[in-house]
Amino acid sequence: MDNPYETDHSSSQAHQAVPDNWKLLYHNPLQSPECIAGFRMEGAGAVTFPLGRMRLESVRQAEEGQKANFVYWCPEEFPPDIAITWEFWPIREPGLAIMFLAAVGAGGRDLFDPVLAPRTGVYEQYHHGEMHALHISYFRRRWPEERSFHTCNLRKSYGFHLVAQGADPIPGTADAAGPYRLLALKQGAQVTFSVNGLQVFSWMDDGARYGPPLAGGRVGFRQMAPLIAEYANLTVYEVT
Repeated sequence: MDNPYETDHSSSQAHQAVPDNWKLLYHNPLQSPECIAGFRMEGAGAVTFPLGRMRLESVRQAEEGQKANFVYWCPEEFPPDIAITWEFWPIREPGLAIMFLAAVGAGGRDLFDPVLAPRTGVYEQYHHGEMHALHISYFRRRWPEERSFHTCNLRKSYGFHLVAQGADPIPGTADAAGPYRLLALKQGAQVTFSVNGLQVFSWMDDGARYGPPLAGGRVGFRQMAPLIAEYANLTVYEVT
């Protein structure tokens, strides 16, 4: 499928001619505190809107390790076949940004079911805890080896399975202009990720090596401290 979010370099605006088989399910501009009613924070994250878009950062020091990281969940549940788009501005490095999608609790429970063990932003709770999800890490700048060779990774959990990888086209913060328009497309057993219309990776889940393909679930933003990043226009379509 052609990517409808291609960049027009002459105007720096995105063409958003949505395919006919995409049905709008959810749109959130993420421009003010009113936009995040119902969102759930796991861990020590701060949410502000200094430039009319959602800024996320940790309130703890990066030296505290995983205790300083957090996840911020959208309150909606989505069906299995979806296209997720959002805009991203990296403000301060180092750090790392992830989009979780198709996130559900263990045993098919809702991700927010109170019988599940509490999650506090520690990454092990998200790949070896009581949940299943896809993890797209699209801005990996936390460690020196990540900053020296930029990649985007797709992982599947339960487990820490690295299932796809591609070159990361987003520059470091010194050269980043933004917004970078990100698109995660989950259709059937295939997951595709693009940045500004450039496909980074595409992966087909065979349903055997890493367990059955994931179905519907929730989406959420994860950051590793001390990254500061901004987000806008979170939009989800059902793909029929």
